[in-house]
Amino acid sequence: FEDRTSVTAESISHNAATIAQFVSLMDQLPMRLAIVKDFLTRHSTAVVDLSAIACRGGLLRPLPSGTYRVDETMVHDLHEPILGAHASNLAACIGFELSKESGVPAFIVDPVVVDELSPLARLSGLKGLDRVSIFHALNQKAVARQAAADLGKTYEEANLIVVHLGGGISVGAHHLGRVIDVNNALNGDGPFAPERAGSLPAVGLVKLCFSGAYSQPEMMKLLAGKGGLVSHLGTNDARTVEKMIDDGDEHALLVYTAMAYTVAKTIGEMATVLKGDVDAIVVTGGIARSTFLVDEITRRVQFIAPVKVYPGEDEMKALALGVLRVLDGSVPAGVYSPEQAGSERS
Repeated sequence: FEDRTSVTAESISHNAATIAQFVSLMDQLPMRLAIVKDFLTRHSTAVVDLSAIACRGGLLRPLPSGTYRVDETMVHDLHEPILGAHASNLAACIGFELSKESGVPAFIVDPVVVDELSPLARLSGLKGLDRVSIFHALNQKAVARQAAADLGKTYEEANLIVVHLGGGISVGAHHLGRVIDVNNALNGDGPFAPERAGSLPAVGLVKLCFSGAYSQPEMMKLLAGKGGLVSHLGTNDARTVEKMIDDGDEHALLVYTAMAYTVAKTIGEMATVLKGDVDAIVVTGGIARSTFLVDEITRRVQFIAPVKVYPGEDEMKALALGVLRVLDGSVPAGVYSPEQAGSERS
């Protein structure tokens, strides 16, 4: 990026066979670092000529929203993950290696563990089993700022319900610049999604866990990876599902409509969190391109507030803008501290 403008972009895929060669996630770091360096070389870009390096945030300890400097403490917590291994954990580690070699600062912006939950949202019906904030914070925050601006407000002046429709689905209540409630879109909560099971009947889930049919890792995969559309229809591709519907598959129609139904129901829950004071319902993410799905959701929730659709997700631009806010002095860079992480909760 040159300021707000993307000047070079490329998507590099790693096939399953390549990834299967590595025992652990972090074993992939040298391979991925080399590929990033090759990308820079091919585009005649030296790391030392950059003003900053922007990285996706991984599964760190809970943090308030913001832009954070990548340092040794953060990288340690990504190598020894608090909330589990995920490919996003590699990003800051790659940035840290480039930063060490060049002296150029590396940052993460609004990682998935952004935690601004209110005490009411955090409490569950079992003592010690608090709800956890894991969601599409980077895209939700970026799109919320855009939607607020389109409404003639700042993000800090707006009340929004933001829906990210992707492989996982998150629905957040944004109250005056803070996400005070949101479903855990990774580990099972809220709507079911293309790959996620969402909220499940508790007794049935307990029986399944103790049935002997599944190990703990297999159960976790059912919640995130093999749930939702994958469980019902054998695919996580919404386009494939819509083709099945067009071909007259009634079961596919039922499942896809039910997914929209659970999204709409969660939007209704978030409307009560905001006490009905909702400026707009904002729909974003890759599957927001589905007219069928968005229409199904809209007809159920448009009585709450106007529905604004921002299809797709521009996470690279969101990362760039987050770092620019630090570089131009608009906001200070946060410092990741395990002792303080998650302490700034309202």
